[in-house]
Amino acid sequence: MNKLPLAKRAQILSMLCEGSSMRSISRVADVSINTVYGLLAAAGPVCAQFHDATVRGVASKRVQCDEVWSFCYAKQKNVATAKAAPEGAGDVWTWTALDADSKLVLSWAVGGRDAGYALALMDDLRGRLANRVQLTTDGHRAYLEAVEEAFGADIDYGMLVKLYGAETGGQGHERKYSPSECLGARKDTITGNPDPKHVSTSYTERHNLTMRMSMRRFTRLTNAFSKKVENHCHALALYFVFYNFARRHQTLRVSPAMAAGISDRLWSMDDIVALIDAAEGEPKKRGLYKPRQPKSAPQISK
Repeated sequence: MNKLPLAKRAQILSMLCEGSSMRSISRVADVSINTVYGLLAAAGPVCAQFHDATVRGVASKRVQCDEVWSFCYAKQKNVATAKAAPEGAGDVWTWTALDADSKLVLSWAVGGRDAGYALALMDDLRGRLANRVQLTTDGHRAYLEAVEEAFGADIDYGMLVKLYGAETGGQGHERKYSPSECLGARKDTITGNPDPKHVSTSYTERHNLTMRMSMRRFTRLTNAFSKKVENHCHALALYFVFYNFARRHQTLRVSPAMAAGISDRLWSMDDIVALIDAAEGEPKKRGLYKPRQPKSAPQISK
């Protein structure tokens, strides 16, 4: 199978992590959209496996968790009347656990917004930490049982509950895009002894904005949303490896992986392409073409 040059593949993957849509990438890179899909499908599982194996034993102090909304194929309210809606269509939530000091994305999960996915995130997070941490989440009640079941008493857990006022502003469509006024926040101690000064979700909420700016499928009011949940997960797996290892954080001046001590250098997209090539292995040598021998003419008995 013919393979694109290294620079071209790195360009395509970089554009996927910098907010470009599939079709715009195909136009700029002068490749078919199927080529872009194929490269994303190859990168997703490799990046997910690399993150799972590498982001381990992290000595975090403070972890913040949140979930960000998107949808696949159609919004949840429109799935029932959508034509040929695939499995996984509807609202899709991306759960993340972020180290507040290094800004490293420790763990992530994709699915619904129920307690089962909250527990999946916490179970995965627990296996990546090297020590006891202070954890902060928002007021979503699914976190309560999930943290209790995953960590027990071996955690300092605080919950930041935001208090909103009544919806009084706006009379037209602007009401859909302007949230209710936040009147304040309450810091609740759930488990252990969390420092109230660090009971915050500011960093993980800011990272939600980075995700929306970096992946076109998260941008609202476009037709660039994911059509298949598998491609949605592939894009996230690629993005998180790019964010952790190959993107220089503007405040830290190093990548989050370097700040967390799990990488000694700043990666490039070429390194991610090398991961894909290593997973695929060496291309098989093609055999020599052998022309088909014609059958011998039948013998006619005399």
